[in-house]
Amino acid sequence: MTHSPVVSHQVAHQGRAIYALMALLLAYILSFIDRNVMAVLIGPIRADFVISDFQYSLLHGFAFSMFYIFLGLPIARLADRGSRKWVVTIGVLFWSLMTCLCGMTRSFSALFFARAGVGIGEAALSPPAYSLLSDYFSEGNLPKAMAVYTLGITIGGGLAYIIGGGVYEYFAAYGELSLPFLGELRPWQSTFIIVGLPGFLLVLILSLMVEPPRRGALQQEAEDYSIAEVKGHLRMHWQAYGSLIMGVSLLAILGYGTMAWYPEFLVRCHGVDRAEAGSRFGLIFIVAGSLGALLGGFSAKPLRERGFEDASMRLIVWIALLWLLPAVLGPLSPNSSLAIWAAVPIVFFLNSYFALAISALQSITPNRMRAQVSALMLFMTNLLGLALGPSVVAAFTDFVFADDADLAYSLSLLPVLLCPLAAILLAWGLKYYRAALLYCAHLSGE
Repeated sequence: MTHSPVVSHQVAHQGRAIYALMALLLAYILSFIDRNVMAVLIGPIRADFVISDFQYSLLHGFAFSMFYIFLGLPIARLADRGSRKWVVTIGVLFWSLMTCLCGMTRSFSALFFARAGVGIGEAALSPPAYSLLSDYFSEGNLPKAMAVYTLGITIGGGLAYIIGGGVYEYFAAYGELSLPFLGELRPWQSTFIIVGLPGFLLVLILSLMVEPPRRGALQQEAEDYSIAEVKGHLRMHWQAYGSLIMGVSLLAILGYGTMAWYPEFLVRCHGVDRAEAGSRFGLIFIVAGSLGALLGGFSAKPLRERGFEDASMRLIVWIALLWLLPAVLGPLSPNSSLAIWAAVPIVFFLNSYFALAISALQSITPNRMRAQVSALMLFMTNLLGLALGPSVVAAFTDFVFADDADLAYSLSLLPVLLCPLAAILLAWGLKYYRAALLYCAHLSGE
C-alpha cells in the first residue's frame, strides 16, 4: 500500500515537528539546570570566596538576569529576521561554554561575568522557540506543544538540584580534580564543568532541526500596529494590566527567592546532607511543580463555565492566599522531615499561577498586541523575580537578622510581605479586568 504525496508530506512534517519539540524541550531543561545549579553550591562558593549571602545572591540572580532580561527583545527581533534554529543553537553553545567557564573562575568578579554570560546565552532560547513551535504546530495543537515545552521549567529546575547535588558530593568525596592547563579544581568548580558539557551534544541535536516555513508572517494585522497604539491600549486599561502584571511580579519574587534558598536552608538550618537536600527538593520540584503547572492551567475552564469570566485572574488571588501558609510555616519547621514535606505545597503553588497569568493577559489584549504585552509581563516578572528574589532573602539574612543561621526567618518573612500584597492588588484589579474583557470582546465582535 502506498501513501499519497500529501500524506507523506504530512507525516514528514509531523516527524520534524516532534523532533523540534523534543530538542527544544531538552534545551529548556538544560537551561534551567545550568542557571539553577548554583542553588546547591552556595556553601562552598561562599567559603572559597569569603563572601556574604547578599554577595552570593548577586552571582545567582543579578549577574544572570541583567543581560537575560534586557537582551530578550533584541534577540527576538534577530530571530524574526533570520534563522531561529541557528539563534537557538548558537545560544546553547554560548551558555554551555560560559557554564563551563564558571567552573574555571578563581575570583568573585570572574564568576560574576561568567554567570552574566550564561544569562546572555539563555536569552536566545525562548523567544525563537515560541516562534518555531508556532510554525511547526497548528493553532489547535500549539497549546499542547507549549505545555510540553514549559515542562522544561519544572523538570530542569528539579534536575538542577538532583544532578548538581549528586555531582558535587561525588567530587567532594573524590577530592580535587586536576586538569591540564586548569590545575586543581574545587568540587563546586568541577560541578559547573560537568553540567555544562551536555550542551555541546545538544548543539549537534539542534543543528539537525529543520527551520520550518514561516506562516502568516506578512499578515496585515501584524503590520499595521504602532507603539503608540499599544501604549494607548495599556493606558486605557492600566488598572487591569497594572494589577495583573505587578501582582504576578510580586509572586515571582517569592518564587525565585524560594527556589534559590530552600535547599541551602535545609543544609544550613537542619544539617541535611547537601546532595540529599538537592535530590529531595529536586524530586519535589519535578513532581509537585509539574502538577501545579498542569492543574493551575486546567482549573480555569471549569470555573469559567460556572460564569466567572475572570477565572484566570481570580484563581491567582486564591493561589497567593493559599501559598502563604505553607511558605511561612515550612521554613519554621522544627525538623528536616517536616521542612521537606512542607516544600511540596510550596513548590506546587510556586508553579501554578504563571500559565493562568499568561492566559489572563491574552484575554484582555487585542491579538496584534499580544506578543509585545506578553514581553512586558515577562520583562517585569524576570526583572523583579530573577534579579530581586534571591537578593531580598539574602538581604534579610545579612542586614535584618545579621546571622547566617537565621535564613529560615528570612524565607518566612518574604511570603508575609508579598502574598497578602499580591492578593490585594490582584483582587482590586478584578473589576477593571472584567471591563477590559468586555472591551476586547466588543473589538472582536463577540
